[in-house]
Amino acid sequence: MSLRDNIEMVKEELNSEEKFFEKAVVTERFIKKYKKIIIISIAAIVVVVGANIAYDANERSKTSAANIAFAKLEINSNDTAALNELKSLAPNLHDAWIFSQAIANKDMEKLKSLKNTKALIINDLAEYEMATDNSMLEKYASKQDAIFRDLALIQGAIMLLNNNKIDEARNMLEKVSKESSLEKLVASLLHYGIK
Repeated sequence: MSLRDNIEMVKEELNSEEKFFEKAVVTERFIKKYKKIIIISIAAIVVVVGANIAYDANERSKTSAANIAFAKLEINSNDTAALNELKSLAPNLHDAWIFSQAIANKDMEKLKSLKNTKALIINDLAEYEMATDNSMLEKYASKQDAIFRDLALIQGAIMLLNNNKIDEARNMLEKVSKESSLEKLVASLLHYGIK
């Protein structure tokens, strides 16, 4: 190798080292300039992750405690302490338990107490059960958001058929949605039950 080649090689190495140090200086300036923002961002990320982990642990603990309270109620349905604990930990599960007990005991007062529950399906089931008990199925079915609308119409029509009110039963069956999964039952009732 010639001296000229050696000098060129040394220049290239110095040039690359110079660029490396230049980038290191730029990075250092950037870090110094935005040091507080970087530290705050890292601290915020750590706090958010820590809070999320704590929240998940708390939710698992609440779920576990609610399951224990529910198991106690299954053993002894009169355990008021377990019922109160379930109500505070899992209100929707509490309402489901109250609903199941009200149905089992045919307790209309408990069903009425569930009318304003936030558990949508429990609310609607309670209204449906009260309607079947009071023969108010047509009123229940007239609600726009009634989940069991078609079933209530069919059940009401059957009650009318049992009382020989055939025209009223036919009118009620005709209100059942054509897309309903109960449409075959309606067709059978119209064909065989109502002549």
